[in-house]
Amino acid sequence: MSRRTPPSLAHLAMQNLLSHPALANSVLDDLPMLLFPLLFMEAYTGGHREVLKAMVQAWPFPCLPLGDLAQPPDLEIFKAVLDGLDLLLAQMERPTHWKLQLLDLGKEHPEIWTRGYLAMAHISSPGFLTEEQTGSPCLGLTNQQPLLIAMDLTIQQDAQDDLQALLLQWAGEKKGRVQLCSRKLQILSGSVSEMQKALRVVRLDSIQELLASQIWRRESMDYFDPYLGQMKSLRLLKFSDMRGDSQSSSLTNCWYWSKLGVHMGQLQQLRELHVHDARFLHGQLPALFRSLRPLQALSLSSCDLQEADLSFLFHSTCARQLQHLRLRSLPRDSFSAEPLRLWLEQVSGTLESLALEHCYITDNQLSAILPSLGQCSQLSSFSFYGNTISMAALLNLLSLTAKLGHLKRGLYPAPLESYCPQRWWHRTIDAERFAQVQAGLVQTLRDMGTTQKVQICTNFCHVVNKCQFYSLEPSGSWVFREGVPPGLSDLPV
Repeated sequence: MSRRTPPSLAHLAMQNLLSHPALANSVLDDLPMLLFPLLFMEAYTGGHREVLKAMVQAWPFPCLPLGDLAQPPDLEIFKAVLDGLDLLLAQMERPTHWKLQLLDLGKEHPEIWTRGYLAMAHISSPGFLTEEQTGSPCLGLTNQQPLLIAMDLTIQQDAQDDLQALLLQWAGEKKGRVQLCSRKLQILSGSVSEMQKALRVVRLDSIQELLASQIWRRESMDYFDPYLGQMKSLRLLKFSDMRGDSQSSSLTNCWYWSKLGVHMGQLQQLRELHVHDARFLHGQLPALFRSLRPLQALSLSSCDLQEADLSFLFHSTCARQLQHLRLRSLPRDSFSAEPLRLWLEQVSGTLESLALEHCYITDNQLSAILPSLGQCSQLSSFSFYGNTISMAALLNLLSLTAKLGHLKRGLYPAPLESYCPQRWWHRTIDAERFAQVQAGLVQTLRDMGTTQKVQICTNFCHVVNKCQFYSLEPSGSWVFREGVPPGLSDLPV
């Protein structure tokens, strides 16, 4: 006969309270602090709306981290929380009864509910607003801080999040008493009406990470531009799928990049910029980058750049202290070894991860940049797949990277000798020839004494962000793997 652990007295007491909502509401002020989070979790998971509503009003800690509960709130439970906040806001003239400062719907406090009430009591600030920002006056309030609500937002055309829609409407109606903050904002639709619902409500200076995708329509850009310059805390900005407006002229599409550059120049905290699948960018990098502060990370992929754009980056002050750099899938005629050589010299003392992927780099171009690459003494991650180089060039590259003491992982292309001679441009691997290449690399790398994890990429697809590669194991065998290109976690695709 199996033994079951009997329920604790605290658990039995909480179940009794939850079965009698009127009793529970009357004893909240006298409830031991130790039991408050436990009772709230029971009310939350059990869907006890009336008790939940009352507990929100009596919440004794500065932060209510709903996003870190085991399950996200369903719509009815969340409505109960908002009902409790409504009653709380109605009592704002009695600040001593109002301890709650932040309703956090993100996942910023892992395991906070299991760590207990003492941990909750120490979460006294939202963490993403400065003292100057949190202390700024709020319309309609006197000597009273507004209630902060933190939630990552996603603006999209279809499949809208019902909880997010409810929160946006509720916070918009409480403007002045409630401030909606968002660390991460994703704009995945060019719909002006959908952008209005969020951008008119969210506190723009709380946004630290922004992804803007598929917004390249005239009315979308005209609406979005002014808001960008107000995101003063923005640290990471990513533009994706900015392919231009087919109804606008090429000159107009180029002008939008210049317009964006003006607003980006106001982002004093910006440290990471990622531009993926952008059209009409050729010749516009000076306008986009000229006013930027020094960046830590820069990624340019699938962009129609010109050689002059890369030459500009070498001279730009914003790109001279990079820690992470990715150039991927650039046009064949945009790549020139000389600007890249000079650029690598500029950042050799700070660069930690470097990706030069599918940039049509040849043996001669690689030979030209090798001396500069050898100066990158802090490099810990290097990706060079997708380029067309010979076995001799690959060996020269491996010989150089073996001398970089901090390099932990390198992802290299299979050399030309690995492919079928008649079909090398189709990237068709010849199994027998590739086996010979692998055998030769094992012995060569052993002689070099390299400590980096060497991986050889045989196929890649940027559309689904996957590649096929072989990893050299300590045993001397090659292991096939398939997945997201490894080793550059600092540079999101």
